[in-house]
Amino acid sequence: MVAEHTSPNVTGHHSVDVQTVIPNETNNQTKRNKRMNNNQMKLHGFSGGIESGERIPLANKTFNRQVSLGTGVTVLGMDKGFKDTCSSNGDGSASLHRSGTSLGRLRDGVGGGVPRKGDFSIFRTKSTLNKQNSLLPSRELDAHVSGLMQEDPVNKSVPAGRYFAALRGPELDEVRDSEDILLPKDEKWPFLLRFPIGCFGICLGLGSQAILWGAISSSPALSFLHITPIISLVLWVLALAVMIFVATTYSLKCMFYFEAIRREYFHPVRVNFFFAPWIACMFLAIGLPPAFAPARLHPAVWCAFVIPVFALELKIYGQWLSGGKRRLCKVANPSSHLSVVGNFVGAILAAKVGWLEVGRFMWAIGLAHYLCVFVTLYQRLPTNEALPKELHPVYSMFVATPSAASIAWKAVYGEFDAVARSFFFIALFLYISLVVRIEFFRGFRFSVAWWSYTFPMTTASLASIRYAEEAPCFFSKGLALGLSMTSSTMVALLFVSTLLHAFVWRSLFPNDLAIAITKDKNTSGGKQGKKSTKKTYDIKRWAKQAPFSLVSSITKSLSVDKDSDGHLTT
Repeated sequence: MVAEHTSPNVTGHHSVDVQTVIPNETNNQTKRNKRMNNNQMKLHGFSGGIESGERIPLANKTFNRQVSLGTGVTVLGMDKGFKDTCSSNGDGSASLHRSGTSLGRLRDGVGGGVPRKGDFSIFRTKSTLNKQNSLLPSRELDAHVSGLMQEDPVNKSVPAGRYFAALRGPELDEVRDSEDILLPKDEKWPFLLRFPIGCFGICLGLGSQAILWGAISSSPALSFLHITPIISLVLWVLALAVMIFVATTYSLKCMFYFEAIRREYFHPVRVNFFFAPWIACMFLAIGLPPAFAPARLHPAVWCAFVIPVFALELKIYGQWLSGGKRRLCKVANPSSHLSVVGNFVGAILAAKVGWLEVGRFMWAIGLAHYLCVFVTLYQRLPTNEALPKELHPVYSMFVATPSAASIAWKAVYGEFDAVARSFFFIALFLYISLVVRIEFFRGFRFSVAWWSYTFPMTTASLASIRYAEEAPCFFSKGLALGLSMTSSTMVALLFVSTLLHAFVWRSLFPNDLAIAITKDKNTSGGKQGKKSTKKTYDIKRWAKQAPFSLVSSITKSLSVDKDSDGHLTT
């Protein structure tokens, strides 16, 4: 308030005396309290130098209208501490990089604290996130944050075509240079996030080797080798120990990072590896050493291991049949044979428990879908995503299914007749067609998933032993011996390589980039609409840790404050 006093001077002009009127003590205190309430905000959930409940002055700035994320960050003074993680737009404003760097840096960069390496909570199990949200002071904030999490693209299924567009390689495990990911590439992720479903391939390789050496020691066609059953026993115990370790570790991943499990399930290649744990358990049951094996296994063993495979088949085969986005001609790849092999292995286990008719039922299901997969992969339909031109161990999966079909026929029908031999000859031809192109298998980065491609060679060796028993001659015995030694040699080399990568080079489990791709394509020079989608997603992720008042102003501005370039404006 000001007071004006006018007084004429000698020359007739008037002068104005402007003075400040000092209010009384009560009004002054009331206005001061009001100004402090408008200029302060209580932040919760922040770390890095800001204690819970600490009030931060907003430098006499108020949110009297909807503002953008950049403006809100500047007003709050949160741009200090992470200037190096932002890029200038030329007008003095800063924008976040889209190079996979987590927005968790923003939270810990407040107050000059040390930025956190990465925000991996987006892949955590929902129950864990709910426990963290329960620490927030307001129920209204909990409901609002939960709504944002439900809209989060991370929690939604990624289309199958998106994996083919964003990833490359026969296993679809390499991110294309033009793609961005949700997690930082240059930082080491938590171990459980780096532990893929493909680790069950180690159990497949060792379990099938235990069966192979048990067959060699007991087969009359290879009795001249005088192989002791102790080798099979040692391999079986090793396979059981590895199975327990891998199953326990992956169960922990399911508990703490279930969203990462969902990403692997929607992956068109890795979804087939969800059959691997149950097939590995069936291998352990089939290869049980004679010293511990009863005359006939209990039917509960078959039910425990085959029913989960059958349930997965109903889901996967139903997607192939329905003709949706995950129809067979779109997602078919060599690893799709894993979803078919389980039927033939289940038929062998059914014969072990005495359920021959059930085994024949499983064999028929496997045959029908094997023909579909085989034809689809061979003819390369125009609607199917192109397979990589280079050969890779993944192509050995072509050998697994016909070999398992011939062994299963012998198990459920009791003889290695013309049907079983026909499937064995198909497997033998495919095996030879890969061997003559052995030079194309070189030059690929080692992966733990390669273990899944050792059991096709072992299955072919077992089929050759059964053939040598039905048609004993020098050629059949030599073929069985050669394939068996080749299979065991490959498993031994992979075992040594795995130990070296795990304990010497410590590179066995690199960052699993395939599960961190975005739902929509986001590139620096892409379409403006998709850039806007990426920015909207970044804001929602950051807003999960922001106060409710700021979250409300930002989320409301998303629907009205977009310019023609897809950027948010104040």
